[in-house]
Amino acid sequence: MAGKALNKKNLLELGADTLADLLLEAVKGDAARQRRVRMVLSADQGPEAITADLLKRFASIRRGRSFISRKAQKKLARELAELTRLVETRIAPDAPDAAFDLLWAELQLAPGIHERTDDSQGAIGEVMGEAMAAIERLAPRLGKDPEALAETVFEAILDDGYGAFDDVVPALAEALGATGLARLKALAEAARAAPPTEADLARYAFISDRDARAARAIAGRNRSLDRILRDVADAEGDVDSWLARYTPEQLTFSTIAPDAATRLLAAGRAGDALRLIEAALPGESDDPWFDDPELDAAHFACLEALGRKDDLRAALWQRFARRLCPDALRRHLRLLPDFEDIEAEDRARGIVLDYEPVEKALAYCLEAPDLSLAAELIEARSEEIDGNAYEILTPLAEALAPAYPLAAVLLWRAMIDVALVRRRAGRYGHAARHLSDCAAADAEIRDYGPHLSHADYLDGLRQSHARKSAFWERLRTG
Repeated sequence: MAGKALNKKNLLELGADTLADLLLEAVKGDAARQRRVRMVLSADQGPEAITADLLKRFASIRRGRSFISRKAQKKLARELAELTRLVETRIAPDAPDAAFDLLWAELQLAPGIHERTDDSQGAIGEVMGEAMAAIERLAPRLGKDPEALAETVFEAILDDGYGAFDDVVPALAEALGATGLARLKALAEAARAAPPTEADLARYAFISDRDARAARAIAGRNRSLDRILRDVADAEGDVDSWLARYTPEQLTFSTIAPDAATRLLAAGRAGDALRLIEAALPGESDDPWFDDPELDAAHFACLEALGRKDDLRAALWQRFARRLCPDALRRHLRLLPDFEDIEAEDRARGIVLDYEPVEKALAYCLEAPDLSLAAELIEARSEEIDGNAYEILTPLAEALAPAYPLAAVLLWRAMIDVALVRRRAGRYGHAARHLSDCAAADAEIRDYGPHLSHADYLDGLRQSHARKSAFWERLRTG
């Protein structure tokens, strides 16, 4: 007889006493889970009790000095995420201002945590982002004085060295309102006009030359102040003030121009947006892998807003031809008059089949996806394929194997060859698996055409790489 499924309904049938025993057993020896249970128990006693427990836990984290290992970091991130949800579900409904204070206190933990751990995978940054998102959801219900809130926000941004408060102005724009935004703008403008403070200079104490230290301090401080002014301008819908925070050269940067164009389009200034984007568009690039999709997307949006359909079709085709972008091709084809799409599709196939390097063309076939085109390309240009591009070749071979086994085998062979010829011992296990895949596919291939049969290819490997015993042992043991 099958057992009952482990779900909420069946657990409830066990009764409170049994569940309590199971829970106590489950949290035994796990401090993080014990704290979580205590927090939930405190929440049932009202906002004051849970607030006190949360502040106590935050203080404990803040006092920590030892390095946080990767394993402990994951546990801490999960705990902080649970605390965020606890604040939002148990405190925010009845006490939004108290919930805000707790979430704010959580964000202020970021510097101390970052200084004690390696957050290269972004676990802590992600959980702080969740806390900021909770603040944004809470903002419309806050009863904070707008000017006092603006001052709190200003201080937090200036002291923020790890990006926890990067999105605070957009998050709190509704709570700040016109009064708070005006106060925030005034604070930023006044600070920008002032000489550097001793605290500003202290951040660059490693620079011995006083003038150079002051220049670096001012530049560092002004980056934060300019972000405040841009965010305020955004919240107020003042596009020109937002643009004024950048130099004309900066507005041509691919990291800035798309945002600028988006704002101009939203303000009904498509002509200005297009001129800005055209100044930012790059010339021909020698790197086939280089791409600026956001810049091209902004360009397309400008042309569409201006009703320039012919120019839009041409720009989409150019993006496809240069970067092999399947989305650009699909959109181009949709904009063509009836019966012209078939001819365009044929031209597109020709471009893919001739594209250099072949690995970029294979990446297109995988993304499109177009397996028949991939098979044609592989069989025609197999000698050019770099088997080191395994991040493309591996998934493409797996996709091709059922319907196009020969193409899949040629990709597996490319990866096998590069591992053996270049003596990549770390990839011998993968190469052995690929050779087994080739053997399995052999029965499905009736004609290898100009390519070696599986038996001949295997004989060639044995002759050329007989001494690579580690590879043959991997193949033997599977």
